Amino acid sequence: MAADTLTADILGSEASEGAGVPGAPETAGALTADRARPSRRAARLRLLLTPAAVCAVLAALYAWVSAQDLDSIEQRSLNPSVILTKAAEHLEMTLAATALVVVIAIPLGIVASRSRNRIATPVILTAANLGQAVPCIGLLVLCTFLMGVGFQTALVGLVAYSVLPVLRNTMVGVQQVDPALVEAARGMGMTRGQVLRRVELRLAVPAILAGLRTALVLTVGVATLGAFVAAGGFGELIINGLKLNRMPVTVVGGVLTACIAFLIDWLGALAENVLRPRGL
Repeated sequence: MAADTLTADILGSEASEGAGVPGAPETAGALTADRARPSRRAARLRLLLTPAAVCAVLAALYAWVSAQDLDSIEQRSLNPSVILTKAAEHLEMTLAATALVVVIAIPLGIVASRSRNRIATPVILTAANLGQAVPCIGLLVLCTFLMGVGFQTALVGLVAYSVLPVLRNTMVGVQQVDPALVEAARGMGMTRGQVLRRVELRLAVPAILAGLRTALVLTVGVATLGAFVAAGGFGELIINGLKLNRMPVTVVGGVLTACIAFLIDWLGALAENVLRPRGL
């Protein structure tokens, strides 16, 4: 409650600057409202357009596949039970990897954001950068030698590839909190842990969510490589279609992967709007 009041007071004081000038608050408020309306309308329009566009693409894909003269191999690959199974496997890989990324990257980002950890910060960032510097398929091959094939091998590769956006955004979000706000919280008697939980992390939520949203979209795309280590997902449709020269199978796997990525990005945008602290 103290952090809420403190944040609201500071944001309120910034919004009411110029109150001593006659007519300034009304003019500033009018300008702010005029500028906010188009941006809010554009944001709402984007939130409505994404699911509508995905539904339109899925309908067009269904119509195109239905018009094709599918042979027995294509029919076995494109029946509803197989597609639902592959979708469940793809989402399972994505969500499991993202959960592990949150558990790993946010605490490491907090540690790297502290000035007293200057020695550890370069080590943490270098380790996170290695995950994206090494090609994901090469990383999966290395993990296969150590762990064999399967879901866990794909999970290690996905986590290593997706840690950097969340870690970096957590670090930047915490570091960009106004030092005056932190000092005011400490002056009210909060401990370092309370300042971190109630002030710094809450104000860093938009940056953290943006990093998490990026990591989710990356994970959806990279999860197609899980098919190389027998982890399932839509990557199997894409690879089987290429190996067997069955274009409808490849197209369906690729389009469905893209649709999942767009829907997850849309859900991330909704989460950012809902979880963003008031006044920001």
